[in-house]
Amino acid sequence: MSKQKILVVDDEPGNLSLLRQILKHEYDLAFAKSGADALDNVFKLKPDLVLLDVMMPGMDGYAVCERIKEDPRSSDIPVIFCTAMSDEVDEVKGFSLGAADYITKPVRPAVVLARVKTQLALSDQNRAFQNKINVIHADLLASRLTALQMLGRAAEFKDNETGRHVIRMSHYAQLLARASGWQEEECDILLNAAPMHDIGKIGTPDHILRKPGQLTAEEMLIMRQHCASGAKIIGECEGESKLFEMARIIALTHHEKWDGSGYPAGLCGEDIPIAGRIVAVADVFDALTSRRPYKESWPVEQTVDYLKDQAGKHFDPTLIAVLLELLPQARAVMQKWQDQ
Repeated sequence: MSKQKILVVDDEPGNLSLLRQILKHEYDLAFAKSGADALDNVFKLKPDLVLLDVMMPGMDGYAVCERIKEDPRSSDIPVIFCTAMSDEVDEVKGFSLGAADYITKPVRPAVVLARVKTQLALSDQNRAFQNKINVIHADLLASRLTALQMLGRAAEFKDNETGRHVIRMSHYAQLLARASGWQEEECDILLNAAPMHDIGKIGTPDHILRKPGQLTAEEMLIMRQHCASGAKIIGECEGESKLFEMARIIALTHHEKWDGSGYPAGLCGEDIPIAGRIVAVADVFDALTSRRPYKESWPVEQTVDYLKDQAGKHFDPTLIAVLLELLPQARAVMQKWQDQ
């Protein structure tokens, strides 16, 4: 079993030598003589613990500790201050910056070994606990994703659109989100939430949903209820699940239009949630470029002309500009998931 690694930081060679003698038999050691050198070693070596002097020229221990705790790459590394300073104010400052403990100089070997062992054990426990939390979170996310996928398959039995439509439009939506600067985690959530955009059609009567001709005004009013129905099916879950919340927002808002002429709420511009705006573009792009029982597929060029014409009317003009830059990737999605 490999030894745990400790980074010892002190500008005095004598102190480094003493701590080396105390710790060398039980731990793998690395040394730094300045704050800047300490930070370089933290990110390069990823030690299990940092034993840190406070009073150093240039960057002192407090500044080093603050930098370690601010960076996500190192924030979970325990820091023990080793210092001649014993004022309560100094200790409060250290703990406020995230230090785990203090050892006062002149150091006593038994105290150093005990404090180091304790903090490493606590760090191991915290890491194990976080791993368990991550596993539970992953399982919960997987179960929620499965539930959404089951709802999506149920909706396919009602609609005359193919399952590959929702696959394609979801990938188009993910491409748009990524190119718009979304974080990758949010792009993945959108990919999995977008297929639920028309889940509310489960509640739409078949004679309306499958009608080959134009809908009457009364039938259109019923059809438009699928947005609110979809949001109700998914449910209110803000703060509980990002996946379900995004799916609910998409179901509710993907038929809103940039100029305010959409439904169900007549939202306009940036009052429409960005996820709804993205899915609106992705959904129409795929609907136009795909064959349906009531229409032939449009060429991509004709579809692009239509989307450009509707930029600032139906669609967010910024997203249309982004889509035009993504046409090669969109064509690849179209080819990979073409209807059988």
